[in-house]
Amino acid sequence: MKLLLYALIIFTITGCSKEVKMETIQTAQNYSFQKVWNEVNSDPLKDLPQNSVSFAKLSSSTENLILKDALRTLNSHADILEPFDKLAHPNGICFKGIWDIDTKNIYSGYFKKNSKALIIARASTALSETTNDDKRAFGFAGKLFASTNPNKINRFHSANFFLIDDLGGTDAKSYTEVSLTNDPLISFSFAVLKNLLYASKVAYNFAEADKNSGIRQLYEISQLGEKSLKNIITPKWMKIETENSSKREAKDFRDELKISDKNLIFNIFVANEILDEKKNWQKIGTITLNTSVVSNSCDHRLHFHHPKWRGDLNHK
Repeated sequence: MKLLLYALIIFTITGCSKEVKMETIQTAQNYSFQKVWNEVNSDPLKDLPQNSVSFAKLSSSTENLILKDALRTLNSHADILEPFDKLAHPNGICFKGIWDIDTKNIYSGYFKKNSKALIIARASTALSETTNDDKRAFGFAGKLFASTNPNKINRFHSANFFLIDDLGGTDAKSYTEVSLTNDPLISFSFAVLKNLLYASKVAYNFAEADKNSGIRQLYEISQLGEKSLKNIITPKWMKIETENSSKREAKDFRDELKISDKNLIFNIFVANEILDEKKNWQKIGTITLNTSVVSNSCDHRLHFHHPKWRGDLNHK
C-alpha cells in the first residue's frame, strides 16, 4: 500500500504530459537558474487555478502515456518542458530562493558546510484539494543549481529532491505546521480509497520504470559540484520544517505560502541511522524562499527529475 501511494503522490509531483516529443526536451546544461525562473514566472495567474486529476489522462487508445512519461521523468534532466498535466499534484505555487548549509556534517556535495545554491521549488497538494476544510497531502519539490550566480550556465545538472508530509493526507490546517520528508508517513483515508484505482495504474507503471519507488534518494545533492564521485556520502533521510517566524495560516495553501513582505524559511534536517527507534536528525541549514508565483508554467511546464534507485550509496 505504501509503495502504491508513494508512486501516486511522489512521482506525480512532477506530473506527466499527454505528449512529450523528445526533441522538445532541453538539457539542463542549456539553462541557467535565471532562465528557468524566467520561464516559471512568465505567465503568472491572477486567480488561483483549480486543476483536477483525471483517470482519462493516463492513457490513450493507442499508447500507454503514463509509462512513457514515467520513463521520461526518470531519464530526462530537463528543467522546462512543453506544457503537460500533473497527474496527482495539479495545483502548486513556485518559489525561488537560497539553499544554505551552515553546520558541519559528514556528507558531500551541497550538503557540506558553507554550501550555498540557488533553488527553485514547488509546493503542492495531492489530487484536487487545496483548502483546509479538506484532508490534504502536502508536497515539496526542490531544484538546486550549483551556483549563486543566477546567470551562470553550469556543467552540472540541477539536483532535484522530493518531500511529502503524509502519503494519505492529514487534517493539518496549514502547510507550515507539518514536516516534509523523503520517507513520509502514511495514513489511510476516504480520499485514498476513492482514488485507489487511479493510484494503482500510476503505481504499476512507475514500478515498471523504477525498481524501488518507495523512497526518493538524495544522491543528486550529495554529488552536486563534486569533481569526482569517489568518497560521496549521502544521508538516507532528509526533512524540512518551517521556521517558527515563518508559520502562517490561510484557507488555501497557496495564499498561505505566498511571499509578500516576509521570506518563507524552512530548516533542513538530515539523518543516516535510527537510534532508539528514532532517526538521528541533525539540523544543517535552511532554505530561504524570497519570491513566489502561481503561474501556468509552474503547474504545467516546470519539470523535476526523479533520481533512479541505487543500492550502492555510502551513508557514513
